[in-house]
Amino acid sequence: QVQLVESGGGLVQAGGSLRLSCAASERTFSRYVMGWFRQAPGFEREFVARISWTGGSTLYSDSVKGRFTISRDNAKNTVYLQMNSLKPEDTALYYCVLDQTYNGRLWHEYAYCGQGTQVTVSS
Repeated sequence: QVQLVESGGGLVQAGGSLRLSCAASERTFSRYVMGWFRQAPGFEREFVARISWTGGSTLYSDSVKGRFTISRDNAKNTVYLQMNSLKPEDTALYYCVLDQTYNGRLWHEYAYCGQGTQVTVSS
């Protein structure tokens, strides 16, 4: 059973930056997609970004495109989310996801999901 552990969340002022990390406990699959979702209180969980195994294909939500960058280090079974120009509306619990094949925007289609790391952006 793959476990995903997120880190790097915290409190930051608007305009600031944070870098989230998510480490997978083991490499069960030879290739897999990893990504990030977020959920703010009172809102549904929403897609943020995902990256293919090679890193050659990335997908972002319109709300973060140009501000966030997803990357991965397969040797460390880790995915990163560099978040720049943060806004108060980015405040949410950020979840890491992993799937062997699925690479879309529906969080429930990913086989594995972490417990989340809180990001709070003050105005």
